[in-house]
Amino acid sequence: MRGTKEGTMNRDTIEIFEGSLIQHGKLNNRIYLLKTGNSDVERLITGLDNLARDKGYTKIFGKIRPDLLPYFISDGFRAEAFIPGFFGGKEDCIIASKFLDKNRAVADKGELRKFIELLGNGKNNSKVTAGNNTRFNSHNLQAEDAKAISEVFTQVFASYPFPVNDPGYIMQTMENNHSRYFGIKEGNELIAVSTAETDMEEKNAEMTDFAVLPRYRGQKLAGQLLSVMEEAMKSAGVKTLYTIARLKEPGMNKTFINAEYRYSGTLVNNTNISGSIESMNIFYKKI
Repeated sequence: MRGTKEGTMNRDTIEIFEGSLIQHGKLNNRIYLLKTGNSDVERLITGLDNLARDKGYTKIFGKIRPDLLPYFISDGFRAEAFIPGFFGGKEDCIIASKFLDKNRAVADKGELRKFIELLGNGKNNSKVTAGNNTRFNSHNLQAEDAKAISEVFTQVFASYPFPVNDPGYIMQTMENNHSRYFGIKEGNELIAVSTAETDMEEKNAEMTDFAVLPRYRGQKLAGQLLSVMEEAMKSAGVKTLYTIARLKEPGMNKTFINAEYRYSGTLVNNTNISGSIESMNIFYKKI
């Protein structure tokens, strides 16, 4: 996910902690270990536990290398998902989680049943071509689009784990060269947005922040954006693509299934988005 300066007000904080990069706060009521860095792993885990206890957080999760997994398992973490070739296109990533509230560890069975059905149907329809509606033009968005980008996010998401409704935040993420924004316009109006969160050092990118204005849904615009993003990431030298998609949103999951992404796990009750904490699916694709 995104990296930026320490958050303010009710935003989650992103900071260096015990030599690693973390995000934490009451919005998601969790700690997210973004990068482990070179810190002592046992000291790091102890620090995360202490921080979670002090703040009253109910979940800790993070992206870790496989050789660190036994340390996390011994502390009560469990592997929820994985991303092959995440590190440099060669080494896999494990997403491990620890639940500090037993209720948060329970996934919604109804949502899971619907997703199971979707996966079954997807196996018989795995090579559907992404939408490319010639009525709309796809764009690589720039700094002058920041206000319009934030307006689309504000209309689509009641809440989000990062302050994407703030044009200043959008500008800041553009400037750090990790966030590349893509959009679709009808005339001069921005009607759909997505983001590629790139880590060029590790040659991976998160395909995220898909937002389509309500009156334009059902026209495969997310698929059109995803196709444009993939071409851009391939040209940039990225090797592994992944996404963290809402379990309860079959349309977005279907977009990735149709684009031949592979499902690799569900992060249970993980992310505050559109007003409540939801479970999220992991999909990945090697390019």
